[in-house]
Amino acid sequence: MLLLNYVRHINHIQSFSRRQGRITTAQQNALKTLWPKYGLEIGKNTGQLSALSNKISLKVEIGFGDGQNLIQMATAQPHNMHIGIDVYRPGIGRLLIELNRLDVDNVKIIVGDAMESFPIFFKENSVSDVMIYFPDPWPKKRHHKRRLITEDFLKEIVFYLSKNGNLYISTDCEHYAEDILTLIESENLLENVAGYCSYAQQQFRVAPTKYELRGLRLGNTIRNIHGRRLCN
Repeated sequence: MLLLNYVRHINHIQSFSRRQGRITTAQQNALKTLWPKYGLEIGKNTGQLSALSNKISLKVEIGFGDGQNLIQMATAQPHNMHIGIDVYRPGIGRLLIELNRLDVDNVKIIVGDAMESFPIFFKENSVSDVMIYFPDPWPKKRHHKRRLITEDFLKEIVFYLSKNGNLYISTDCEHYAEDILTLIESENLLENVAGYCSYAQQQFRVAPTKYELRGLRLGNTIRNIHGRRLCN
């Protein structure tokens, strides 16, 4: 197994539940047959992304859902490598089927917790963009500790973002968005591109997500946040 130059050990609460939902036979077969082509595993190809980062831009989407945004980003930007990190096998199987059908060759998938995956697969300042679209807001106050985006999480992301690298976040949960803005303003190595405690006017997704469409049906306002890694 490749030893990376920097590995952090952070005790954190996982932001996702263990429920996987129903998986179809086709999705199960895709996980078996297509995983060697698109998947990244500890001990087998751990250093692949570190080597690629010296040649091309690495763009990471955390929690890619049905994968439509990831696929469209990859086809629109064929010279970049797009990495999806998720834990839900049905969605991963669905994405594998689509990647194979469209013959997309610039996507890699990591199955696992994002906080645990970054130190294993990436090196410092190697990721140009990190995208997090509609993470679980865990709206009840007693569950806020389960939220993905925390002070520790942002510090971890900043470590792996390249200088002037981008952090794109979207949510339809007002309180979560406000908390994220506060966290970004408190992180010395991140700037809010839209201005102090302001939301970005443009959206960065190329395809709407399932949770985005659900939020719109409920009449929720979509809030977009754009953080940029400072050079110092």
